[in-house]
Amino acid sequence: MQQPGLMEVARRDPRFAYEAYEFLFEALGHTQRMLGKTPPEPTKTDAPAEHHVTGAELMTGICDLAKREFGRMARVVFSQWGINSTGDWGEIVFNLIEANLLSKTDNDSRDDFRDLFDLDDVLVRDFRIEPEEVED
Repeated sequence: MQQPGLMEVARRDPRFAYEAYEFLFEALGHTQRMLGKTPPEPTKTDAPAEHHVTGAELMTGICDLAKREFGRMARVVFSQWGINSTGDWGEIVFNLIEANLLSKTDNDSRDDFRDLFDLDDVLVRDFRIEPEEVED
């Protein structure tokens, strides 16, 4: 689902591809579902505290979704989008917060995303294909 104003945010900070911003919204929803924090109204940007995810939780969700969608190519895709560290995802998040497309708590900061882990370790060296549970 395309977010209004997203193209303008991507234009203001050309370090990152538009697709990275779109993916961030997908990953946020994925993370909230993983943690059981899905808000009742997905279009609302001011998520109450029970729907809020931390920077570390979001990074886990981002990498999980990237592995599911892109497999072993996830790191290459991130590089093409201009993303080389967890801190880059923090920049994207805060670009969206500054554009009022995402909300934050008083305790959230860019530092929540800095040096959480090495993307090469998570997306390349530690890559594992996890079989999904098959329903009969």
